[in-house]
Amino acid sequence: MTTTTSTPIPTPAPQPSARQDATLIALVGLAHSISHFSQLLLAPLFPWLKDAFGVSFTELGLLMSIFFVVSCAVQALSGFAVDRFGPRPVLFLGLGLLGGAAFGFAASQSYWMLAAFSVVAGIGNGVFHPVDYTLLNRKVHPARLGHAFSVHGITGSLGWALAPALLIPLAVAYSWRVALVCAGVLAFVVLLVLWLNRASLVLDLVVPKKADAAAPGARSEGSFGFLAIPAVWMCFGFFLFYAMALSGVQAFAPEAARQLHAVPVNLVGACLPVYMVCAACGMVAGGFLVSGAADPLRCERVIGAGFGSAALIAVVLGFAAVPALAVPVLFGLMGFGAGIAGPSRDLIVKRASPPNATGRVYGVVYSGLDIGQAVAPLLFGTLMDHQRPALVWLGIAAVQAVLIVNAFNVRRARRTTLAPA
Repeated sequence: MTTTTSTPIPTPAPQPSARQDATLIALVGLAHSISHFSQLLLAPLFPWLKDAFGVSFTELGLLMSIFFVVSCAVQALSGFAVDRFGPRPVLFLGLGLLGGAAFGFAASQSYWMLAAFSVVAGIGNGVFHPVDYTLLNRKVHPARLGHAFSVHGITGSLGWALAPALLIPLAVAYSWRVALVCAGVLAFVVLLVLWLNRASLVLDLVVPKKADAAAPGARSEGSFGFLAIPAVWMCFGFFLFYAMALSGVQAFAPEAARQLHAVPVNLVGACLPVYMVCAACGMVAGGFLVSGAADPLRCERVIGAGFGSAALIAVVLGFAAVPALAVPVLFGLMGFGAGIAGPSRDLIVKRASPPNATGRVYGVVYSGLDIGQAVAPLLFGTLMDHQRPALVWLGIAAVQAVLIVNAFNVRRARRTTLAPA
């Protein structure tokens, strides 16, 4: 008598519920907001720091360059750490370093102490994108991923908006040191919230299978095989130029607008928060535009429309006669246009990522953000020191135009990679 044994069919992993996804997205978004908040710990305080330490705008821009150069190196390396050890411990370490750096800035007695703590802050900031996108891509249901990216971008923009809205009033009412102490307290409060909800941040580590090398987009085996994918480097270039435009807006665009259009100081302080809040609203709209869309060019077209309108507004602010009261409105419209492109931006990176390399791909690609934000403050700061505020706006517009071309080049590179030999 012959007996037969049947091969057990593996049970599919249970799909996450909407409530589980919402909890994870909220926690990741909260952490992401502190990352972006910490990127602007110093920029809103430049007028106070300039007087306190007797330095130029270019030297202050160098502090941001130090921060982002360090963050770039750490971001590329932390992607490997996330894939190896999991995202949760890496996330906790990053938040702790950002909080400690804020306290260090507050205690600084010289420019070089600010530079040293810029290194610490850069290390902390470098972990977030590999951590965040690994958690979202691996744990959120695919049908809700577009909305997850939208919320992720929104919380980042709100973090940027919160920095000047919190730090400037505290600096005016008390001092820039008190403002930075409060920023450090905020970072540790968020770390406590994440610790209390740490069970939601658990991610089972997956050992890559050899068979994954045959998957679309995986052109070579090994931990560094993804570096041979042209679309990955196209995405890297996209984020580099995106960061240059964003850094110009964050660090020097409000002051450039003040000089060009005689904007009152209270309106200058509102420009960046208005930009960031409107960018967050744009990201909500952008998430709905691309979630579940069947059009293969939808992401690229949304990016073209968003950054095209933002570039046009930048030219208007740089070279047209604009009433002072209209400047914050134009900042808001420009932010909304850039925000619409946010979810599409993240989805084109996901499409370029091979299996089981999410942390590494996002670490390398998003290091382009840090390089762009390291280079741009030196360029735009030099223009401001030479009394060329209109050229600051022209540079922002030019970089935004490059982004449109780059987005379509990513798709072309991806199609070439996936085409059969």
